[in-house]
Amino acid sequence: MKDIIQALAATGDEVYAKICEVLEVDEENKTADLRPLDGSADILDAYLVTDDANGSMYLEPAKGSLVCVVFISKQIACVVNPSELKQFRVKIKGVEFQMDKGGFLLKKESETLKALMTDLIKEIRMMKFTTNTGSTIQLINEPQLLTIENRFAKFLKD
Repeated sequence: MKDIIQALAATGDEVYAKICEVLEVDEENKTADLRPLDGSADILDAYLVTDDANGSMYLEPAKGSLVCVVFISKQIACVVNPSELKQFRVKIKGVEFQMDKGGFLLKKESETLKALMTDLIKEIRMMKFTTNTGSTIQLINEPQLLTIENRFAKFLKD
């Protein structure tokens, strides 16, 4: 995609845009099929992201939402500014933030915030302290910690 943009700049072709309705999204290929509101022909396989493998911002529009599609050339279109998102994701060199209706994912390499919080609460729940009369045997606030753990599980994704 980068090479195409550079080649376009060298040719002086004019970039233009249209407002379209999202017909379908191909998440695997990071493309969308669109229907322009001006009645012109459907636009197939418009790019949703330029380089997903090397770090990017991915905005997956919801089916039926409106988007602005920018034509880099007569054959190549990119979706920008969706009116409704199904998924949002940012990747920067081994770090990923993702948000969708299922919650949030914050990941650095193979570690996630949810896994860290789950492990932390698990260890807190197993804490023991020595007192003047010996070890404690019951965690008094265990129900509150379980409630917090469940809240994190609902808030964060795996």
